[in-house]
Amino acid sequence: MIIQKTENSRLSDFDPNNFSFGNTFIDHMVICEYENGKWGDVKLVPYGPIPFTPAMMGVNYGQACFEGMKAYKDKDGQVFLFRPEKNFERINKSAKRLAMPEVTEEMFLDGLKALVDIDRNWIPQGEGMSLYIRPLIFATEEALKARVSDKYMFAIVATPAKSYYSEPVSVKISDHYSRAANGGVGSAKAAGNYAASFYPTQLAIEEGYEQIIWTDDSTHEYFEESGTMNVFVRINDTIYTPPTSEKILDGVTRDSFIQLAKKRGIEVKIEPVAVKTVVEAQKNGTLKEVWGVGTAVVTTIFQALGYEGVKLELPKLSDEESFAALLKKDLTDLQNNLSEDPFGWRVMVEKNVLETV
Repeated sequence: MIIQKTENSRLSDFDPNNFSFGNTFIDHMVICEYENGKWGDVKLVPYGPIPFTPAMMGVNYGQACFEGMKAYKDKDGQVFLFRPEKNFERINKSAKRLAMPEVTEEMFLDGLKALVDIDRNWIPQGEGMSLYIRPLIFATEEALKARVSDKYMFAIVATPAKSYYSEPVSVKISDHYSRAANGGVGSAKAAGNYAASFYPTQLAIEEGYEQIIWTDDSTHEYFEESGTMNVFVRINDTIYTPPTSEKILDGVTRDSFIQLAKKRGIEVKIEPVAVKTVVEAQKNGTLKEVWGVGTAVVTTIFQALGYEGVKLELPKLSDEESFAALLKKDLTDLQNNLSEDPFGWRVMVEKNVLETV
């Protein structure tokens, strides 16, 4: 790894009690370029702009994918990643689906650890606080030709993070727009998936909702995801979540919730979730809660579902009654080293890791 440390750290200007998630970037980033059929040297360099032209193929033809993950700092200042091998596996799954070169485990994991180590002082401590990390791959060849690019960049950037969506939100069950289709790229974290979701979300916001529950593209009769999250439904004391597929992203937080629920002895059914079933459960009082999970938000609890022009209110549960709140606490306690880790999910980032990579 080639290392170029910044001479102008911006850390002294960072207020961990007053910052904007997604707009505040740490001092360094990782980059690696692909050309002539192979990846070059991994470089850890000062964060900043990279020169590109409007003819860059990633902009014109959409060869771009990314991951979302976090680093956490415990009360003793120790820093941990959470299940980074899952993100490594998934970014390569996305790259393969978009006909881009896969990255090596060494590039991905060593790059992550080096970046988090050198900028560990940027990681805020406290409840809901973390460092959000964005590994990404995108086409960089300068050519207006609708074909697979010959040049790519792998990069890792990061921003301090705090909780958002702290209050329950209302979501509209989509009856027209879909996030993904059979044979498409729904199971990849393709950048274009997010661009396509913005317009339907804007329409839902104009109707008084904060987000959308995406339904299947052919019938709109089954839940798939919610916004940028996987979705869970609790009817009585059973949790239901749609199975992953080529349309539904295999979320790391989703998998963690499932395993934590099973550890608690909560019944989890991974099966198609019918809109009709959820609506009927709301009407007969057996629908206890619906929520979304993802790396950035961890958990967002829904207070109402919009369906066929009607807003269906959900029960207001205490943290002790809510499976969503209970499992969120189990997860965040594990991530922040406040509880035992029977799964081996926490990965400590040793200090001075740069000396070994």
